[in-house]
Amino acid sequence: MGGGGDSRIPSILKDILGPDFEVVIRTYNFNPETAREQIGSWVREKSPDLVIGESLGATHAIAVKGIPHLFVSPSLNAPIFFRVLAALALIPGVTRFFDWYYKPKEGDRQSLHFSRENLLEWKTVRQEALKNTPRGGSGDYFHAFFGTRDKFRRSGVVLIRTWKKYFGEGSWTMYEGSHFMEEEYIRSLLVPAILSLLK
Repeated sequence: MGGGGDSRIPSILKDILGPDFEVVIRTYNFNPETAREQIGSWVREKSPDLVIGESLGATHAIAVKGIPHLFVSPSLNAPIFFRVLAALALIPGVTRFFDWYYKPKEGDRQSLHFSRENLLEWKTVRQEALKNTPRGGSGDYFHAFFGTRDKFRRSGVVLIRTWKKYFGEGSWTMYEGSHFMEEEYIRSLLVPAILSLLK
């Protein structure tokens, strides 16, 4: 949410993996319907060997079928919280406040607009994503990394119990960090997982 082409983790991966790997970073629309079309087009264009989803982006990444998946702090429950925000968006000025409060950093970042329509559509994104899980019959590879100090785990936006329900035991790794995976864990955990899958 609010990430994009110059986000920290993909930028670090691009630097670490170097010219031997093509790291594709795209900024997609916050409107879920538009985002699905964009992501589908990019997958057809690039035919990736691996997809990585971070935080809210995990819901879109899970839905990409037939490709191994890695996740950092997957926020599978954010769309549930968005339903509450959608109700609040009926109050005049609330959408404008959310747009201001969650305004992304400058640069190539996802523009956010918390209209009621956008927020409600995320329910469909989550439903479609969860169809492509081991519980839904998917044979794709999935692995997630969760930080022990992830503040979003306290709120339930990021919940290991939800992940375990759909992806099973042994499908995640804990690291001693925050929601925004620190560079030491990108190097020691995420990069080795990427290289292992791309051998």
